Amino acid sequence: MSGEEPKKKVPLVPESLLKKRKAFADIKAKRLKRLLVQKKLRKDERKLIYKRAQAYHKEYRQMYRREIRMARMARKAGNYYVPAEPKLAFIIRIRGINGVSPKVRKVLQLLRLRQIFNGTFVKLNKASINMLRIVEPYIAWGYPNLKSVHELIYKRGYGKINKQRVALTDNSLIKRCLKKYGIICMEDLIHEIYTVGKNFKAANNFLWPFKLSSPRGGMKKKTTHFVEGGDAGNREDQINRLIRRMN
Repeated sequence: MSGEEPKKKVPLVPESLLKKRKAFADIKAKRLKRLLVQKKLRKDERKLIYKRAQAYHKEYRQMYRREIRMARMARKAGNYYVPAEPKLAFIIRIRGINGVSPKVRKVLQLLRLRQIFNGTFVKLNKASINMLRIVEPYIAWGYPNLKSVHELIYKRGYGKINKQRVALTDNSLIKRCLKKYGIICMEDLIHEIYTVGKNFKAANNFLWPFKLSSPRGGMKKKTTHFVEGGDAGNREDQINRLIRRMN
């Protein structure tokens, strides 16, 4: 017995350290649980966004097919098909600040066109059309198609978050500001703008005015109306060509 080595004493762990370890383990477990919940929520949200995008794609396709079908039916019956009045316009300021009368300046401010080559979406009604008439020599405007709306928001879309201009790089930015209107992703925002939905005003005010480049190939004549070979005024669906050159 005397030849055996004496047993080593196991050092006692202080109670404060045990408590600290237990607390740390609890925090870690809660954090892991929260991360798993967040991961599941993100997955569910991605599925919802994908379903919505599919539904919107189907809706746009049906709208496009319906227009073609109505035109064909009218032609077959020997009539003309007159499409519905457009509800959405895109406005681009094409002239600077020199010699602008106070009334015109005020209307341009209301349209949020404070700089040259700024662009905004506008819902067309009697009041907005009268405003456009006042500032017509200073703007180019028309009726954008789905492709133009899509490209503008995806490429040059900035949101107004805490009164600051923030690039829309993530759906969470849109969700944070527009969730109460049922707009949680980029496709929701595009759909609301393009179809001029009931929350158009909130969606449009969230979008910062688009800062476009000067058009490739230059302007023809800013001071002359589009129908006279210039650039100003209403150019209907030809605005899409100008957007391509400026985007």
